[in-house]
Amino acid sequence: MPNRDIGNEAETVIAASVKVEGEFVSQGNVLIEGVVEGSLKTEKNLRVGERARINADVSAASATVAGEVRGNILVAEKLDLEPTAHIFGDVRAKVLTVSAGAQINGRISMGQESAKNEAQGKQQFKAQEKQEEKVKVPAI
Repeated sequence: MPNRDIGNEAETVIAASVKVEGEFVSQGNVLIEGVVEGSLKTEKNLRVGERARINADVSAASATVAGEVRGNILVAEKLDLEPTAHIFGDVRAKVLTVSAGAQINGRISMGQESAKNEAQGKQQFKAQEKQEEKVKVPAI
């Protein structure tokens, strides 16, 4: 899969023989050909290769998926699902293109407000969690 498909050359490549576990965060373009488990976030473009397997929630500026993702996907701009894509989770994107053969098992939310609201909702949820941690009172 040519790197030109993700807009720019990938800065980080997870090769087919590599498995990453935990929180993966990047500020550049990412190409996944291997396995990622945990969470995956990039500030730029994400490309998920045909044989890649992701068991994680995914967040990116834009993304092209040809492999399998088991987790929710949040894309600020455009998400392209290629014919071999298999998604098991909710999808939120400003623009979504689905090629014939791609499979989605989850809810889909599209449009500019969808991605923006999701990001704001996550921030509010985190703020609420922090507030609840401060307010916890031991049971008597």
